[in-house]
Amino acid sequence: MKYTFHPAAEKELSESVDYYEESQKGLGAEFLREIYRTIQNIVTFPDAWSPLSTSTRRCLSKRFPYGIVYQVTKNEVLIIAVMNLNREPDHWKGRDKKQ
Repeated sequence: MKYTFHPAAEKELSESVDYYEESQKGLGAEFLREIYRTIQNIVTFPDAWSPLSTSTRRCLSKRFPYGIVYQVTKNEVLIIAVMNLNREPDHWKGRDKKQ
């Protein structure tokens, strides 16, 4: 199964990598690896995490306070948000389609 990012989720990921890299050299790359490990878990076991709504689920990363909000179609996982769990929890709502 393949995966794609909603444009807003891709921006969130990029901004988060930059933030961690500015905080400590190399931490942005560690964050990115952790997020991609989380996405690989989602792709491998797309139904393993609890639903947030009828079509949306969230998987938490292990090391960083982030959740990956996603939807599954027949052939694809759409990453809706790369969500900092310390911020507004519902900011991703309304992103259920690629824009």
